[in-house]
Amino acid sequence: MKKNNWKKYALGLVSASALVLAACGGSGTESSDSGSTNGGGSADGELHISVDAGYVDYVNDIKADFEKEHDVTIKVTERDMFEQLEALSLDGPAGSAPDVMMSAYDRIGPLGQQGHIAEVTLGNEEQYDDTDKAQVTIDGKIFGEPAVIETLVLYYNKDLIDQAPETFKDVEALAKDEKYDFAGEAGKNTGFLAKWTDFYFSYGLVAGYGGYVFGDNGTDPTDIGLNNDGAVEAITYATDWFQNVWPQGMKDITSSDAFITDQFLAGKVAAFIGGPWQAADLKEAGVNYGVATIPTLDNGEEYQAFGGGKGWVVSNYSKNKEVAQEWLDYVTTAENQNKFYDETNEIPANQESRMYATDQKDELTTAVIEQYQEAQPMPNIPEMAEVWTGAENLMFDAASGNKTPKESADDAVKLISESIEQKYTN
Repeated sequence: MKKNNWKKYALGLVSASALVLAACGGSGTESSDSGSTNGGGSADGELHISVDAGYVDYVNDIKADFEKEHDVTIKVTERDMFEQLEALSLDGPAGSAPDVMMSAYDRIGPLGQQGHIAEVTLGNEEQYDDTDKAQVTIDGKIFGEPAVIETLVLYYNKDLIDQAPETFKDVEALAKDEKYDFAGEAGKNTGFLAKWTDFYFSYGLVAGYGGYVFGDNGTDPTDIGLNNDGAVEAITYATDWFQNVWPQGMKDITSSDAFITDQFLAGKVAAFIGGPWQAADLKEAGVNYGVATIPTLDNGEEYQAFGGGKGWVVSNYSKNKEVAQEWLDYVTTAENQNKFYDETNEIPANQESRMYATDQKDELTTAVIEQYQEAQPMPNIPEMAEVWTGAENLMFDAASGNKTPKESADDAVKLISESIEQKYTN
């Protein structure tokens, strides 16, 4: 994922441009002409697949055997994943939607409930664990096959520290090292940084202390656990960092990400929590960095960040669902997931392919796979949209001193609950 796209990916938010494209039924760049359609977006004897630009070569590389076996021609369209998903509700009925596309896990549930993507089966079911299956399942029905896994990791500067901190006690020691003191703000330190004003980044801390989004494994929106005792303890812990350790720039929700990156590139940060999409920029900048799992929390529990990623899905408007299902089974085999990793360096969901990826001895790959074992699937019910809005100030209000950690948590949960009741209660 490209830098700064993580929030769009995690939240599944729709940009204004995407909405315009959806309303217009806009199309992307195609690798072949559309031809006459059969009402499902494909010409007769054709399977139409839409993917982001970074996946076009991969699909073209593996499609020949599938085309031969199934006597079908695969047409590949290059289009932003979120634009494609947003356009589906209009393109589908109009007969111009692709048969197959990719979807962020947190979008699969709502799209399935709304009837835009089809129920499918897991052709390689033995290669998925319970977390993988949960990512593509809602109401007991499966609406996609897992393709990519992703979660937060720890980056550290190998020129500053010999090894990654293993516990938050180690992290706290970095914050006491004078060489990371922040110039211009007495008593402030940048030895360790984390964008905890952002709920996507702070949830791993909250969950590690016992907080949770929804009860019943993320499926019960009437049970919100972001203001229980554990969640408040986590917010209290983070507040100490904001008020007593970190510079003022860390409280700025919009610019703290850039602040962290700038300080790390300047050699002023020993370690920070970030996403795998940031590795490319760090490598390009020439930083001697390492990647590891996030340190164990002070309570002895692991940092339980959201586990995200993408899956292959089938348009419910497709006239080629049977062949589309065969493609999902084909593209998610260990052999093809191995090729996917080789070509994109994104972590495959297939368990056998994860072992293959681990064997390549890449630090980022290993860290993501190991951290994902502690990750929590992001709830994929529609009500999750209200959490992103309601939890925006979960940390900020406490960090800024406007409210106590308990008040901040209670107010966030109240806002989330009220929004869910207004939008989803008949």
